Amino acid sequence: MSRTTSGDQGDRDRTAVFEEHRDRLFGIAYRMLGSVADAEDLVQDAWLKWAGVDRPVDRPGAYLARTVTNLALNRLGSAAAQRERYVGPWLPEPLVRAPDVAEEVEQAESVSLAMLVVLESLSPLERAVFILREVFGYPHREIAETVGRSEQAVRQLSRRAASHVAARRPRFSASAEERRRITAEFMEACAGGDLHRMLASLAPDVVLWSDGGGKRQAALRPIVGPDKVARWILGVGARLGPAEVRPVLVNGRPGAVFAVGGEVDSVVAAEVFDGRIAAIHVIRNPDKLRHVRP
Repeated sequence: MSRTTSGDQGDRDRTAVFEEHRDRLFGIAYRMLGSVADAEDLVQDAWLKWAGVDRPVDRPGAYLARTVTNLALNRLGSAAAQRERYVGPWLPEPLVRAPDVAEEVEQAESVSLAMLVVLESLSPLERAVFILREVFGYPHREIAETVGRSEQAVRQLSRRAASHVAARRPRFSASAEERRRITAEFMEACAGGDLHRMLASLAPDVVLWSDGGGKRQAALRPIVGPDKVARWILGVGARLGPAEVRPVLVNGRPGAVFAVGGEVDSVVAAEVFDGRIAAIHVIRNPDKLRHVRP
């Protein structure tokens, strides 16, 4: 019969505490970095730091959130130079899940591709304060301890970031059911190359952003207007040939994975307003699709 030492028990307790907070830590890291792979790396780095702590921690959740936030702030410094050299529009790595109404409602707006693009326009410190305050509800005092600023400074950063986001936040009002139905109809029309159905699904001022990272065909600027958007999608489809289309949730919004020859080519997400597709995000950069199954 094996015996359990106090050290073994302590390791298990430490692991259990970390796992309890893992989802939140990933949520902070992903919203900060816009990268699934980098967020997972950050969570692993946080685990290594946590495993090396040799003293009692009164508030493990706050300690871990502070660790991940500061790791993310450090990484954003090097990411800034890469973004400046990026070819075409930058979009986050997509969070792809099986269609699930509960998750769609739960994730709502805070992790949508449109929101992450807005967060990208904040300074790293503003982004950290906004995410911790507006998304996860941390008090200003705790955020101040996390980012090493005074509480007054954090309140000012919070107001400035919230004002910036409010001015740029896309306003898409549609029920989950309406989003799913309209997006599914549009994706089917795209897969079938049906221009008339595509045009009928698109809003007059629809905008499409595409991210190929210079490695796959993508527009270097946003495409505006139903005719231009539909014909660009059909042009890409004609070059690809027959594609398998799988409905998914992309960052909490209805979308699809397009696979060609058993390999993921694109992840597409749509936003719906007033019964039509108002915005489309197309992620084609293969570096951002490594974690997506075909």
